[in-house]
Parts: sequence; structure tokens; C-alpha cells
Amino acid sequence: MRGHRRTSGLSQGGNEWRMNAIRFMMVAFAAVIAIRLFVLQVIDHASYVALASGQHEIFKELFPSRGDILIHDMKDGALVPIATVQQVSFVYADPRKVEDAIGTADALAELFGFDEEKAKALAIRISVRTDPYEPIMREVKEDKLAELVALKLPGVHYLREEGRLYPESGLGGQVTGFVGSSEDGTMTGKYGIEGYFNQELTGTPGFLRSERDIAGRLIAVGNHSIEPAVDGSDVVLTIDRTIQYQVCTKLKEAVLKHGADGGSVIVMEPRTGKILAMCGAPDFEPGNYRNAPSTASFNNPAIFDAYEPGSIFKALTMAAAVDAGAVTPTTMFTDTGQVMVSGWPRPLRNAENKVYGLIDMTAVLEDSVNTGMVYSMREMGMERFVEYVKNFGFGVRTGLEIETESSGTIAALDIGQEIYAATASFGQGITVTPVQMVAAYGAIANGGILMRPYIVEDVVTPDGTHDPREPQEVRRVLQPKSASLLGAMLVSVVENGHGKRAGVSGYYVGGKTGTAQVARSDGGGYDLDNTVGSFAGFGPVNDPRFAMIVRIDNPRDVIWAESTAAPLFGDIAKFLLQYFEVPPERPI
Repeated sequence: MRGHRRTSGLSQGGNEWRMNAIRFMMVAFAAVIAIRLFVLQVIDHASYVALASGQHEIFKELFPSRGDILIHDMKDGALVPIATVQQVSFVYADPRKVEDAIGTADALAELFGFDEEKAKALAIRISVRTDPYEPIMREVKEDKLAELVALKLPGVHYLREEGRLYPESGLGGQVTGFVGSSEDGTMTGKYGIEGYFNQELTGTPGFLRSERDIAGRLIAVGNHSIEPAVDGSDVVLTIDRTIQYQVCTKLKEAVLKHGADGGSVIVMEPRTGKILAMCGAPDFEPGNYRNAPSTASFNNPAIFDAYEPGSIFKALTMAAAVDAGAVTPTTMFTDTGQVMVSGWPRPLRNAENKVYGLIDMTAVLEDSVNTGMVYSMREMGMERFVEYVKNFGFGVRTGLEIETESSGTIAALDIGQEIYAATASFGQGITVTPVQMVAAYGAIANGGILMRPYIVEDVVTPDGTHDPREPQEVRRVLQPKSASLLGAMLVSVVENGHGKRAGVSGYYVGGKTGTAQVARSDGGGYDLDNTVGSFAGFGPVNDPRFAMIVRIDNPRDVIWAESTAAPLFGDIAKFLLQYFEVPPERPI
């Protein structure tokens, strides 16, 4: 009996130990479940909600927010967005739930303005009952979305997404570019800053990752992770908002006034190379890029359209000759109206076959004498002339951080025949871009130092990291004395030559006109009915605040640049001097 009781006591103790162990295991299991539920329902709630929304996806991409493009307002120091994001909607269909494919397609076509062919194609796409998804329209604004919701179309749904907004009208779509659909349906930056900095503006997509079973269902206890998206960087431009608006407005008015095919203007700060304004005409509104007359409208003529510059190039030839010690502003030259050069059977002549007789080099610039430029080129030597042309930056891209910049061509100068150097001396037989030309004139204004033009001032990442651009000296092209002499000669051109209408009362402004012929597309000489008028210069000459080039393409009312480009230059120059609050240098 005693032994039986002992055995019974041991049995009871063992049962109690087992019960305690079971209780502990149950509590521990409950704790594990509680912790797991907390992780699932609180910590990873967003992750699993997003994963659950994609019925058969293993990876669901998280889209970053696109960065802004900003410009300056110099007067108050503010940064103003010219490209930012707005909330829009993406409309799609689930054909499995569409009840009337033809009726639905017709309703959507009327709402979104689809043509008959597109409406028929949509009806076919949304009639496939096994298809779970068909995209219909991106970037749907709130008013259209409200109309869509009111239609209550079965199987038609929408998702909120970000669209691109360009809040400032008339500030140059060719500078900003636009965001449009690529071949794979994604939205991507095209042309301008949007295209050049697309990767930085877009940011880095994130991913939601999780294991699924064979049926595509989420495995709650499987491995999962979330990699958040990194928003795009902001791109800050050197453009000044007020200057840009004034320049673009005045250019558009001038193109309309002269019935021209188009035009362009660049305003640059000579000491730094900073682009303060860049405009082309005709332009387009990036928010309505689909309404542009052609894709050619997207190219920025200030950096894309290379052309034979004509007489504005003469200032650079003269600068080279003065710097080389071949001539001085007072060097005398006898003009007979024509000159024979090696490699060409006929004489080269002055415009309108004029003859100027005995004149000095300043008068050669004032009257834009072709033969005087050939004389200057010969005095310094053909090889030396070609070296200066290259040192001024022609024949290569400036490196401006914006889409569609071209290099122009000076390839003929490497052939080594005098005819090519002779015609280049007065701006024919080579092609340049407006940005190359304004940089070259900027070198004269900057005491002979060529600065690299730049239009991007800073790139700012979402965490506040800055990647600023600093002024960059390319090379010294002219000695300071030579640059100073050329500045004085160009003032004389404005006050005594063909550039009078580019002047500003009370200030010393220097520059040069150019009326360039346009080569025929078939290579058979020049088109007699097509000219390009340009004016390039800077001011005030003693302390330049701006260098500028103005170009008017194929004006219909007048031919010569002194009546088209020069007045526009003078109008903008007057505004700039007032805007910069530069006091007059002499009586008005």
C-alpha cells in the first residue's frame, strides 16, 4: 500500500509537469502567433495590402514621384517650378466584366475624343472575355474623370497616378521638353531637360516582394520584403523667369511681325557662361505637346539648327587677326569690290557688289566688307585663322546639358584650300549653332576667355544632396587687349554701321549684324528667296552683363538683319539693362 501510494504520487507529479509544459508551449505558441499577427497587421500591413491587390503578380513595382524642374526669379530669389507633378488618373478595362463592348467603346471614344478607327480597335480589345486588363487612357484630368464615373460603365476602372504639370505658360517648351508615353507604355522624358535628365528626374522604382503558392495566392508565412521607391531629383536651371518670359514674348512678336519661319534668342552671362534665357519660335506648350504641328517643333533651334552665320562671324575673324598681330583697328585696306582666291574660278564680291575704296579695319566691320575679311584672314595666315576658329569652340558641341544639341560643321577648313578659309572669314561654307556663337561673343566680352555655356545650375536629390555646376573656363582665346579693342570696334559698328537699331540710348553696346544666305537642299548654291538674319553682341561693353544672339529665319517683309534681328536685339538689350538696374554711362 505504501509503495502504491508512492507510485501514485510520482504519477501525479509527472502529470503536473506535463501539464505545465503544455501550458508553456501553448502560451509560447500564442505569443508567436500574436507577434506574427502584429507584424502582418501593423508593421507589414501596407506591404501585404499592396501584394493582395495584384492577384497573380510576384513583384509589384512602386513608382517614385518625378522631380521638379525649377527656374529663378532673380528679384525675390525664389525658385519657381516650370515642370512639376499633379494627380491624374489612369483608366483601364477588365474585359471579363464589360457587358457591352461596342457601347462601352463608343462611350469612351466620345469622352476622350477617339476617332472612329481607334474606337473600333478599342471595342475589339475589350471584347476578349479572357483578357483581364486593357489600358485605355493615361493622364485623365479631374473633369474627364468625373464624366467617366457618371457613365457607370461596367468593367471600366481607374487608378490614381501622377501626371506632369507645366504651370508657367510661354516660358519655352523646347527648353523643358515633355513627358510622354514610350513604346512599352511607360511615361518618359523626351527632348529638352526632361529628356536629358530623365533618369535623374524619374528616380528609382521600388519593389514589393513575397512568396506565393502555385495558385498565385499570398503565403502569409513566406519570405517577403519591401524596397521603397526613391523619388526623382529636382533640376534647377540657370534661367531667370522674368528674362525668359520677356525674351520669349518679344521673339514671338518679332517672328509674327516679319512673317518669318521662326527664330531663336539666347541671353548669356559672359563671366560665367550661365544661360539666362533661351527661346525658340515657333514653340510648343509641353502640357499639350500632342497638339504640336510636327515633331520638328520639339527641337530647340537655339542649339539644334546649325546654319551658315554670315556676317556676324566677321567679328570673330577680325578678333583673330587683331590678336595675331596681323592687323589693328586702324590698319588701312583698299577695297576694289572683289578678290580672287585659290581654288575658285570667280572673284568673291561684297554684298550688293559694293566698292568701298580705302578704308580701315574698323570700317571693314562697320560696312561688313567681305573682301576686307579675306584680307584679314590672309594677313594672319590660313592655318592660324583655322586655329582661332577652333579655339572659339566651333565644330564641337558646347556640352550644354539639354537634349538635341548639334555641333555644326567646319570640316571644309581642314581641306586646306584657300577658298574655304576665305568664305569662312565672312561666315559662309561653315555652319554654327546660336549657342556656339553667343559663347564666342561672350569670350570677347569676357576679356578673351571662352566660358562653357551652362543651363543647369544644380541637381538636388530627395535627401537634400546637391550636385551644383560651377562656371567652367574652356580656354583663353584672345589676349585682354585684343578683346578690349574688338569691343570698341563693335561699339562703332552699332553706332556708325549697320547695327544702329541694336543700340540702347545712354549705353555702349557692341555687336554685329549678319544676313546669311541659306544653302539649297539639292546642293546647287544658295536659295535666293531664303535668308537668316542675326545679330550678336553684348553690353555694356566696359562691364558686360549679357551676351546675346538673336536670329530670325526667313523673314518675308524685309531681307536685311539690320531691320529684323537688330531691332529685336535692341529691344531686349534695353529691357535687360533696366532689369539689371545698370545706370546709364552717358547722357540719354
